[in-house]
Amino acid sequence: MSSFKINSDRLWDSLMEMAKIGATAKGGCKRLALTDLDKQGRELYIKWAEEAGCTVSVDQVGNIFCVRPGEDMSLAPVGTGSHLDTQPSGGKFDGVFGVLSGLEVVRSLNDLGIKTKHPIEISVWTNEEGSRFAPAMMGSGVVSGRFSLQEILDSRDVDGLRLGDELQRIGFAGDVPVTGRQFHAFFETHIEQGPYLEAEEKQIGVVTGGQGQRWFNATLTGRESHAGTTPMHLRKDALLASTQLIQKVEDIAKAHPPGCGTVGFVNVTPNSRNTIPGKIEMSIDLRHPLDEELSAMDKELSDFVAELAAQTEVAIELDPFWYYEPIHFDKACVEAVRNATAKLGYSHMDIIAGAGHDACYVSDFAPTGMIFTPCLDGISHNEIESTTQEECEAGCSVLLNAMLTMAEQVSEDSTMLASDLA
Repeated sequence: MSSFKINSDRLWDSLMEMAKIGATAKGGCKRLALTDLDKQGRELYIKWAEEAGCTVSVDQVGNIFCVRPGEDMSLAPVGTGSHLDTQPSGGKFDGVFGVLSGLEVVRSLNDLGIKTKHPIEISVWTNEEGSRFAPAMMGSGVVSGRFSLQEILDSRDVDGLRLGDELQRIGFAGDVPVTGRQFHAFFETHIEQGPYLEAEEKQIGVVTGGQGQRWFNATLTGRESHAGTTPMHLRKDALLASTQLIQKVEDIAKAHPPGCGTVGFVNVTPNSRNTIPGKIEMSIDLRHPLDEELSAMDKELSDFVAELAAQTEVAIELDPFWYYEPIHFDKACVEAVRNATAKLGYSHMDIIAGAGHDACYVSDFAPTGMIFTPCLDGISHNEIESTTQEECEAGCSVLLNAMLTMAEQVSEDSTMLASDLA
């Protein structure tokens, strides 16, 4: 079977057009989940998908599914997709590259006149980032059964707004059941969000699995008192205790390479210049590709919290509210990506996903693989996140060929090959 490349200019133009929705001063994007800007991005994508001949449906948690018909519609589709929501100061490529790569696959198949035995389906998963509503990867998590539909619909943002109400408000509270979805295979294309591909000068990352993650909310409660009249030895300073906990998170991660540990959120009460902080709310994020190492990191954190509370007389509540185990992607899907990469002549390496992705939850119920492309300096979740048109073309072309392998090409009405579409 021939190998094909996608229309590079069209993919790039679509990425830049979508980036105008929620554009930020530093060149990034802010499209928080289920805001008016997210609605605009969803509506533009649906317009493009319908123009490409897809039928569109929306499920009960707001996930969007766009289907290009296959020769046998009784067969499970070969899927791809990602998310359109961003971080508060996000970039132009995280998530949206995976969605628009799926759209470009459909457009290129149309250009080539290629029919597939299996339908092709593109997914837009709701609230992947977890920045407005926690935890992350809600849409794919509901479909996989990791979360119940009702608990997700009832989740609230920092302003108390309910997710289910926001879905209704923006017009994306669909009626398609979240249960029973199937894929013959599923692929997600994504910028790496790390430095390894760039450092190794590789064009494609063949993703073999994903790190496990444990997320905690920690609340430290000391005692507020006057900064000028309270002697140092009588203080119960919650902020001071939190700094020791933050340092311990760093130490734990470094003791378990290649593990990672991050405190990304801290809220100080009363946050007054001349008052000793009485309460700290903070997040803790631990990650490791080996579950036994992640469990050891968890135990070290819990043991330290008990010791710190006893030493400082600051009460510490540690809530382990989210966990998923390390992921191993489907061997056939991984091989389809590797073979597509080799046929197209791209340099590549096997890689583990350091971040959480919707593909990790999809792997619960479908054979799944991922494709990584480089990003400048490994920077993501940042307005300066950057990649190139050529890197996007490579990742999307690998996606096209991997999906064709799994969807079973049945005809080719056009004689256009890679060079004709590039």
